[in-house]
Amino acid sequence: MLEIKNLCKSYGDSQKKAVDNLSLLVSSGEIFGFIGPNGAGKTTTIKMITGLLGPDEGSIVVNGYDIVKEPVQAKASMSYVPDNPEMFSKITGKEYLSFMADVYGVSDEDRNKRALKYLELFDLTSVIGNLIGSYSRGMRQKMAIVGALISKPKLLILDEPMVGLDPKSSHLFKDIMNEHCSNGGTVFFSTHVLDVAERLCHRVGIINKGRLIAEGNMAELREKSREGDVESLENIFLELTEDEN
Repeated sequence: MLEIKNLCKSYGDSQKKAVDNLSLLVSSGEIFGFIGPNGAGKTTTIKMITGLLGPDEGSIVVNGYDIVKEPVQAKASMSYVPDNPEMFSKITGKEYLSFMADVYGVSDEDRNKRALKYLELFDLTSVIGNLIGSYSRGMRQKMAIVGALISKPKLLILDEPMVGLDPKSSHLFKDIMNEHCSNGGTVFFSTHVLDVAERLCHRVGIINKGRLIAEGNMAELREKSREGDVESLENIFLELTEDEN
């Protein structure tokens, strides 16, 4: 579903690479967690996957389409929720969802069915006619998630998706991610909430200073640690990133 090969990115004239020779393969039906310290290259990688940034080197293939050579087809296969969604404040929630559905060519029947399902789950039906500018931070985050799900994307890309969500909404969203993958979709998300990544993800990749330093399921990551199978993801993360400093 998502194949990244030898991906590199630098900013300006800097000799230091924000992303340095990154390679990953994420399969259909998989929840993949992407974790790392601040400034490690997580958001830069995600922006390249979504086509918001062009890579200096390497390739990204989404659902069989190269994001550089076939951007429209690749983007049609995915949806993206950034860590701080910048949404149109002068339109209503209903207009926003209609816009998202139009962009992806979702039929009236499908958009209405999916919107109703997720609006009810997130308790947004009563504010769907209100301007987005009147929404709280958490409400905007939930509306952005609904907008991303309305196209039933093959690949759901999330940058810190739990930020701004209350505990109930966070729990519901975890269920939604599991359901999405059970239906053959794929989730790629970055997070600083390591216990969530440990419980939810099938595999995790750890990036530090632009380089992928570890990848695998929890059993495989524990093998890379000094303490063996008693390690939590948090301990493994701290140990591996400390070793890189």
